[in-house]
Amino acid sequence: MIDVPVDTPAGGDGVGVLSEVETEELKSELIKVEDEIATLRQVLAAKEKHAAEIKRKLGLTTFNELKQNLSKGWQDVQASNAYKKTQATLSTAGSKTSSAISSVGSVLSRTLGEIKESPTFKSFEESVGNLKLFNSKT
Repeated sequence: MIDVPVDTPAGGDGVGVLSEVETEELKSELIKVEDEIATLRQVLAAKEKHAAEIKRKLGLTTFNELKQNLSKGWQDVQASNAYKKTQATLSTAGSKTSSAISSVGSVLSRTLGEIKESPTFKSFEESVGNLKLFNSKT
């Protein structure tokens, strides 16, 4: 046999076994709480309106606040360790890439110079020159 409290139904949610007096008291309390909530909403709306008016008088617009927040956020990001590490890594990578490209350019320049001085290229250059002369005579 299971013992079930008399004032709580089998579901355990505490609803349905209230006396009429308790029900009326709870309804009255609910009305008071809902009235307080409505009053607090009105007070909050009035305070928000007042704050907006003060900001307007001070020249603080939503855009300016957003700009300040973004600026502050960017400063926070730049001050973070992750940003500093990333910046250092990218700087190193950029230096290495620049050095590598410079080296490739030097090698290409030197290689093209060697090709230009090779006997094969000089022979090819003479042949092209002869073709130009031949075409201009005809």
